[in-house]
Amino acid sequence: MISDRARHLGRFLAGFVVVGLSACISPQAQIDRLAREGLLVREVVSGSPFRHVVYRPLTPRVGSVLHVYLEGDGTPYVGRTQITSDPTSRTAVALKLMLEDPGPTLYLGRPCYLGLAHEPPCDASYWTLRRFSPDVVQSLAIVLNLELARSGLRRITIIGHSGGATLAILIADRVPAVDRVITIAGNLDVAGWAQLHGYAPLTGSLDPLTSAPHRSDVTLLHLAGAADRNIPATMIQGAAQRLGGRVIVIPRYDHLCCWVAYWPFFLRQDSDSTMTD
Repeated sequence: MISDRARHLGRFLAGFVVVGLSACISPQAQIDRLAREGLLVREVVSGSPFRHVVYRPLTPRVGSVLHVYLEGDGTPYVGRTQITSDPTSRTAVALKLMLEDPGPTLYLGRPCYLGLAHEPPCDASYWTLRRFSPDVVQSLAIVLNLELARSGLRRITIIGHSGGATLAILIADRVPAVDRVITIAGNLDVAGWAQLHGYAPLTGSLDPLTSAPHRSDVTLLHLAGAADRNIPATMIQGAAQRLGGRVIVIPRYDHLCCWVAYWPFFLRQDSDSTMTD
């Protein structure tokens, strides 16, 4: 007869094996799988001083505007104090949004993400305190200009989720072809966000609110979730009063839910249409 102790040990070991197996599926592997299922191709391209992973559609698409998707900050920390060895997003909201977009698209990877965390000049500062640093922004801008030339298009809309929205606004100042930025649950007030959550200030990073003046010829649209506790809608509204642009607050949406399900509807509408949940 199996003792109670043995049964408890068996349950513990079974649970341990499941956790171990799930942990073997890295965020990078999950993103690669999503990309393959969405018929995207992966490439590593050079900016300066970083290299970047990009995903683009396997076959060319019809359209006059290149939609560029920028991911959020991913997982810089485990808990509040332990820095992770790989910040790659475990939710990949921006990639999932791109997979709903039928037009010309590009997923522009942030430096040191998507399997490049241990490649020079990367170190943990580039996904923690210096995640929005001038050299990060400049390297992304270089790659974006190269990708625009490759596409043969003349106009770019950047769509950024969370910290990707921060970078979208900063990149737009450096890439003349960008004429529109759409932020989704965007961190538009970096200092205010850090203070709200009790984080250390992101020294070495640019902040859209203090990096002004920004280009006046770029149209800004800010989408916020009324239930977002990470970046509250009120914070986005306050930042938009200084940055410019229209703010649309969607009831019951939070930082992650339910932007992917809503995106096909958004893409069918003009940005000036009234949006309801």
